[in-house]
Amino acid sequence: MQLDLLSVLLLAFTGFLAGGINTVAGGGSNLTLPALMIFGLPADIANGTNRVAILMQSLVGVAGYDKHDTLDRPAVVPILIPTIIGGVVGALAAAVMPNLYLKPILLGTILTMSVIILVRPDVIAPPQGTPTRSPKEHRGAWWGLFIAGAYGGFVQAGVGFILLAALAGGLRYDLVRANALKMACALAFTSVAVVIFVAFDQVWWVPGIILAIGSMAGAHLAVKIAVKASQKSIKWFLFAMTLVAVAGGFYL
Repeated sequence: MQLDLLSVLLLAFTGFLAGGINTVAGGGSNLTLPALMIFGLPADIANGTNRVAILMQSLVGVAGYDKHDTLDRPAVVPILIPTIIGGVVGALAAAVMPNLYLKPILLGTILTMSVIILVRPDVIAPPQGTPTRSPKEHRGAWWGLFIAGAYGGFVQAGVGFILLAALAGGLRYDLVRANALKMACALAFTSVAVVIFVAFDQVWWVPGIILAIGSMAGAHLAVKIAVKASQKSIKWFLFAMTLVAVAGGFYL
């Protein structure tokens, strides 16, 4: 793989856009995975390499949301248990099989979220003051987090939408706090996934680090915007990104 200055800048800029999108909504990997493959990485290597950027943007996102007191720290461990278990299962599966079969599930999930945002916005964006739930109290949300972890460990693209469905729709977090916990979940199962992909020699570090630098900058800026934005603004941005993700998903 040959990277000139223009290629480095384009890859970093793609990472910047994806980091911002993933921090507030999801679907950023619909940009980064095709970009890595355009630069010559095989699909399995692109899938593994992309996790370096996801790992670093998640770290920046978690730190940023926590700094602005929007990360529900006591809820982190109960929420991470199913996502980490799922992440291990998904990453191991991705290391040994193609990911084509999960694409229809991803597109169906994103389309369903788009409809819910339009028809029942209170489901994905609970009114202020709505009591939150624990995964122990809501088994459907527990399994939703497990599925999100498995899908995220497997292919990553669009996992933010599945996590938001479980966290906002199932556990009733507002979108700002749901995004903070979403980043914590992504950090957890991506850490596991990176170890597995490195073990299977499916990470190319140079493009991964370039992408990560841009992603970290995008995540840092997105947190500052998200914590000041209204619930309504985040909801409509999420809706727009679901439509973009559906369109981009057909080209993955």
